[in-house]
Amino acid sequence: MTLWRLEWLRLVRTHRLIAILGAYLFFGLTGPLTARYLGEILGRIGTEGVRVDFPTPVPADGIAQYTSNASQIGLLVVVLVAASALAFDARREMAVFLRTRVRGVAAIILPAYVVTAGAAVSGLVLGTAAAWYETAVLLGDLPPVRMLIGLAAGALFLGFAVALTALAAAVTRSVAATAGAALAALLALAVVDGITGAAWLPTRLAGAMEELVRGLPATGLALSAALTAALTATALAAAVALGSHREL
Repeated sequence: MTLWRLEWLRLVRTHRLIAILGAYLFFGLTGPLTARYLGEILGRIGTEGVRVDFPTPVPADGIAQYTSNASQIGLLVVVLVAASALAFDARREMAVFLRTRVRGVAAIILPAYVVTAGAAVSGLVLGTAAAWYETAVLLGDLPPVRMLIGLAAGALFLGFAVALTALAAAVTRSVAATAGAALAALLALAVVDGITGAAWLPTRLAGAMEELVRGLPATGLALSAALTAALTATALAAAVALGSHREL
């Protein structure tokens, strides 16, 4: 059995694939519903004599609700699944079994990375398709080209997040520490993004879909994509280099 098949079977038989797909599908189905009916729900439970007016929801609001949840809870699920797959040194018996059957640690890391990142992107595609359909039904049409560009940007960001988790796994020992370090790094990037508003940070890609469907200019998106791709490759190379010199 190859390591590629092993990673796939582990992803499926431990129901981690269902967790990823289910999280994105859930937010894809509920995001547009929330955008469409939230004003009516809150209006009915408001205080007597107090009237709260909400602006009429537009198609971009449905995608905004979806991307907001997907970039938080969905990303959390992806990082936890990636940490479990990539922190193979956390289980000494597994580490010895794997390391003694391959020529280099890259043969262990790359299948785990590709399979996990592929599952994450599949979840994003599934959730986006659900959100796109429901938004079209409930709120109106969305610009297809901008939606697809936003989807590609989100997929690239997920690949970066999984690569960052691989690097964290090469530095730490446990699954919990790996997930914590990766989430801390992603949170730090989000904080820097919020403070500086830099258009070239990788976190820009996570919210690109909402910005694009709102008609905002894609300034800096290409630079952010190029930097994110470079950082992804660097993180994977560093994970392989560090993992190759780690003692069990």
